[in-house]
Amino acid sequence: MVSPDQTLRGATMPSLDDVYRKFGETAEAVQLLETDLGTLLLIARAVDKDLIQKPDSACAEKVLQKINRQTLGQLVKNLKSRDQGFDDLEEVLWRALEERNRLQHSFYRHHNYRRNSDEGRALMLEDLEVIHDAVLKAYKAVNLLSGIDLEAMAAVPHTPPTRRVPI
Repeated sequence: MVSPDQTLRGATMPSLDDVYRKFGETAEAVQLLETDLGTLLLIARAVDKDLIQKPDSACAEKVLQKINRQTLGQLVKNLKSRDQGFDDLEEVLWRALEERNRLQHSFYRHHNYRRNSDEGRALMLEDLEVIHDAVLKAYKAVNLLSGIDLEAMAAVPHTPPTRRVPI
């Protein structure tokens, strides 16, 4: 049951748990974007080092470790320098990076005591939606570059996996 102080103009006001949940969903989207960009860079490096035709697990491990240490900004820069087709994505990726940095480095400092009021939490959720949308836009664009249309896949009913898959 919603109490009168949880409503504003007839809408249910978000709880602090709602804010934390959305923050987590947004952080997950950032990690998915980083993973996909890392995968694209891994493929490019594997081709450069001829690891497809001449597998070398030690070399592949070094390449992967180096990629895994890169920040989102470094991944974007490295892929941009390698792929001419990446220019079309540059603006959306830099926007996602900007929003990711805002999420991780200043979101709570910026909103500070808003967490303590219904109206403040509503503003925080709106801001998280903006960040999440920018990251998802970049994630979908990177997937399209890989030949995966997430919009089309969402329209097809499926059962998502329920166990951990090693990456």
